[in-house]
Amino acid sequence: MKNRPAYALGSVDNVLLLLHMLRDQGRLKVADVARELGIARSTAHRLLAMLVYRDFAVQDEQHTYLPGPFLTSAQAGAGGALLRELRARVRPAMEALCARAAETVNLMLRVGTEVRFLDSVESSQILHVGDRRGTILPARRASGGKVLLATLPPDQLRDLYPDLPDHERATLIRELDDVRARGYAINVDGTERGVSAIGATLRNGNGAALAALSISAPSARFGPDRVGFFAAQLKAAVREAEQALADFPDA
Repeated sequence: MKNRPAYALGSVDNVLLLLHMLRDQGRLKVADVARELGIARSTAHRLLAMLVYRDFAVQDEQHTYLPGPFLTSAQAGAGGALLRELRARVRPAMEALCARAAETVNLMLRVGTEVRFLDSVESSQILHVGDRRGTILPARRASGGKVLLATLPPDQLRDLYPDLPDHERATLIRELDDVRARGYAINVDGTERGVSAIGATLRNGNGAALAALSISAPSARFGPDRVGFFAAQLKAAVREAEQALADFPDA
């Protein structure tokens, strides 16, 4: 798990988060950037102007900022438009889930043996799990990765982990069996000490697994008495999100 540097540069971090926003959302206004990054509108305007200068963004006639040549060339074959559409459709359910659970909510995709965090809605509590956008974690350690691995047939799972020792493979198979039976996966300190999460799969109307939704919380607030509450809230959010994803293309 990547930890925030001890001497993090806030301005640099804002620029990097802004690049994630351009890639994943596709269209940004100065007010949107200021609100999401918690900065002044004038600061957001200056950051966007620098991205335009360096070809990471372009501005249209409506003063909306779009991914520039540098980003669009990298995204051309990566289904960038579909990812933006996925995020847009799931975002309302994420925000509602964050409000109900009072913990950070994440949307993630599986890419091979890893999961990539596509979006986050941060909790407003003082002690909370931070924004995970852009983070990449081992799928078999993260709650969202586990639920997505649990959707795979056995032969595909073996192909993903051809060199996994027998005892680790057996443990993984047992855990994924439990995930399928429960309908959700749990990660307690599996990717970062002090952080726990619960995740569930998001499917379209054809039943195809598209992504995973998770609730992340400090482990101190993730006791057995809270897991049932989180699971119920997560399942309700999945139902809400899947209504919006009913006609979404198979991955």
